[in-house]
Amino acid sequence: MKNYKSDFPILQRKINGKPIVYLDSAAMSQKPRQVIDAVMHVYKHVNANVGRGIYTISEEATGLFEKSREKIARFINAKFPSEIIFTHNTTHAINVVAYGLSQTLKKSDAILISEMEHHSNTVVWQRVAKEKGVRLLFLRIDDQGVLTNEVVDENNKTIYKHFKEIPNLKIVSLAHVSNVLGTINPIEKIIKALRAQSSEVSIVIDGAQSVPHMLTDVQKLDCDFLAFSGYKMLGPTGAGVLYGKKNLLEKLEPFVVGSHMISSVTKKGAIWTDVPGKFEAGTAAVEGVIGLGAAVDYINAIGMENIREYERQLVAYALPRITKIAGVKVYGPRDPDLHGGVISFNIQGVHSHDVAQILNEDNICIRSGHHCAMPLHLRLEAEASARASFYIYNDESDVDKLIEGIKKVKKIFKIFL
Repeated sequence: MKNYKSDFPILQRKINGKPIVYLDSAAMSQKPRQVIDAVMHVYKHVNANVGRGIYTISEEATGLFEKSREKIARFINAKFPSEIIFTHNTTHAINVVAYGLSQTLKKSDAILISEMEHHSNTVVWQRVAKEKGVRLLFLRIDDQGVLTNEVVDENNKTIYKHFKEIPNLKIVSLAHVSNVLGTINPIEKIIKALRAQSSEVSIVIDGAQSVPHMLTDVQKLDCDFLAFSGYKMLGPTGAGVLYGKKNLLEKLEPFVVGSHMISSVTKKGAIWTDVPGKFEAGTAAVEGVIGLGAAVDYINAIGMENIREYERQLVAYALPRITKIAGVKVYGPRDPDLHGGVISFNIQGVHSHDVAQILNEDNICIRSGHHCAMPLHLRLEAEASARASFYIYNDESDVDKLIEGIKKVKKIFKIFL
């Protein structure tokens, strides 16, 4: 891996004479010049709506837009480009799936998620469970942040010793990588177990923290649906992706209806157009989708295997150095092979917001709070946590600055452990 920082204009900026140490890529990745140039090209040369105009710049924009769909399909090894639905983000994508699948549920049915889920993969299924009167169950995690087989209810009461025991299980929706713990879940193994159990279980994967960082092959995984966000993988905001098996997408009812997604409309009703247009109501984020296509090109030039191995090495460098600092508690697995590029921690006696504020004095950018995962923090018995997350533009010197920043926090708060 070469030093990619030079490709990212924002990382050339200095604030008060100090460079930016950006360690919040789990929330928002930075953008390379290639992506910025692709977005600027849209505004300068092909700024028109897609799929509607028959004039030149509209047709050019449509061509670039659909080319991005093809790139993303190849990127995750979807069988057809039409299995790629453009959404606003991961949250929007999961809501699309949840609405469609909820129409088939009965009161005896069950939905399974885990204790480590992002709110986007918790709250949406809570609403479905409430509206449809179905059971929402949770896979527990152990003290290292690794999934167990034990299934609990919303009151943490153990219901089953293994998810295979759940009757009428219809939907399983899990994060591939935890945005707090960094845990890489054995999704392929879980899916195989579910398929052996039942052909009626719909499997949804939150890939927001996995697709940008490791090779994702949806045909090999055999998931039914996969959601991820472009802005976490070097792309612009406003462009997310929902992958779904074509035959399943054809059966789902659309979540949002209106313009662009119809075949015909009369006073009596409407007929939806074919997939993928059926799920893409209204004007898309044209520049966002085209920029995401450029981000895929950039990532492919590096190679996903190289990105994953580089981040594994960064985590292997960072974890032991952070965990050995007295008074610092680190959450998640200690094995870098089971750990994505996210490290969450707390300093004894210091709120994570104070940690983040002091680090910001040296332009070290981390996230603080519950990271949209309040049930997980309750499980961890932590009000909040500080989180550092890495990507291709980080290096060991960034980790070193983070460690020095943590020591500075301890000194300011007079923590002499």
